[in-house]
Amino acid sequence: MKSANKPFFALLIIVLILACNNKPKPVVPEKNPETIVIDSISKNEESIAGFYQTQPDPDNTGECGISLEIKKEKSGYTYFLKTKLKKLKGIATFTKNESGEKYIVLEGIKWDDYEGDISREDENDSIADSKTASAEPEIPVGIDASYVKDTLTIQNYGNSMNSYTKISECDRKYIQLIKK
Repeated sequence: MKSANKPFFALLIIVLILACNNKPKPVVPEKNPETIVIDSISKNEESIAGFYQTQPDPDNTGECGISLEIKKEKSGYTYFLKTKLKKLKGIATFTKNESGEKYIVLEGIKWDDYEGDISREDENDSIADSKTASAEPEIPVGIDASYVKDTLTIQNYGNSMNSYTKISECDRKYIQLIKK
């Protein structure tokens, strides 16, 4: 019996010795890329507050006087948008898409005109689909603008396949609001 126990004890001792040598490595905090992105977004958001205004376009005879003031509040950002016919206040939120482009969304502003995506109208030729196709599309709410340096750019209207107008007081396809 003693000869059968010797290999067992020898194996047990070897396992214990090896277990003692495998000390856990100290935990070293790694830089999380999401933390870096969040930090960089918050720094960029700080610089977005301010007064923005359209500039006269020498090639365009149409008037497009729009101003936008973005303020930093305790709970986030607010905006005050002023056009020839409108004065609107609301909440401004910031987003960043997968490719890193930054956007600001002026919440609560109803688009002036929206016909929807008409590129799929030919697919709805049956009588059954005519009931759903005849319903007017719901007009979107919220105007988004891309943010690069000190310029906000709003795509103001679409094309024949996706017809919409966000701010009808301005006839520019792209409204550029430049920080003062």
